[in-house]
Parts: sequence; structure tokens; C-alpha cells
Amino acid sequence: MASWIPTVAAVGMAIGPPLVYVDQAASIVRKKDSTGFSRDVCAILLIANITRCFFWLGDHFELALLMQSILMIIAQLALLYICVRYRPRVSPENFGASSRPLSFWQWHTYAQYIEFLAGYINYKQRSLYGFRASTLLGWVGGDSFNHHHTTSLLWQCSSTGNARRGG
Repeated sequence: MASWIPTVAAVGMAIGPPLVYVDQAASIVRKKDSTGFSRDVCAILLIANITRCFFWLGDHFELALLMQSILMIIAQLALLYICVRYRPRVSPENFGASSRPLSFWQWHTYAQYIEFLAGYINYKQRSLYGFRASTLLGWVGGDSFNHHHTTSLLWQCSSTGNARRGG
């Protein structure tokens, strides 16, 4: 067997799965609407691939699979950003009508997803001895309130400014 075949196979194994989502992202950007694609896919793949990276730290497996996980994390973070940016007008988080506990994975801002993932990574690392999950939930809740309050305040200031200018 040629010596380059395993290398090509490893590269294909690493970049193939993340590349599948490029077309999905391009379609969402082109339409400026993420209707039909569930952000839950991003959640599942992010958590699975982050977990796989932690598993690799304890028990090394094929490097191509580790690279696949890293590239998939990057791809899913980008896709999640695009999905949040081009969220459908009719979605649970736009109406505060999520049926999920704590509106899990139906948050308003990309930063809230990143906060969750950072908390998950810290939980998996166990690097914050004594850190309580309730503290993280308080941060997320507080940031959600701050975002809502700031958005409302900006809208009110903008409306007042338009009224003062006569437009």
C-alpha cells in the first residue's frame, strides 16, 4: 500500500465531518434565516466533541479523531453563532415561551451559549474546586437579565431621542 494513503485517510477523517456543516451555514447566511435547523444539533455535537477531547487527555486515541473533534468544535461554534444571528422570527426565545427548564439551549445571546460551554468545560476539568453550579446559573441568569434590561433601556433611549428630534 502506498505510504500516502493512510495520511490522506487521516486528513479526510479529520476534516470531512466538520465540512458537512459548511453548506448548512452557507444556506442559513444566504437566506438570513435558520428555520429548519435545530441549534440542538450544535449542543449535542459540542458537548460530545468537548467530552471526546477530555477523554483523549486521559487515554490517547488516534490523532485524526482528536483533530476531528477540535475542528468540529470550531465548526459548531461558528454554526451556532450563525443560527443565533439569523434566528427565526417565530422562536420560543423571542416570546419568552420556552418549555425547557431555564430555557436550556434557547437563549437570547451567543454569549450565553459560550458561558454554558465554559461552565461545562470547567466542570469536566474539575479545576474549580468548591465552585457551585448554582453560582454559574446565577451568572447566566444575571447576564440574561442584564441583556434584557440593557436592550430595553437602549430601545427606550432610542425612542426618546427620536421623539426629541421629531423623527
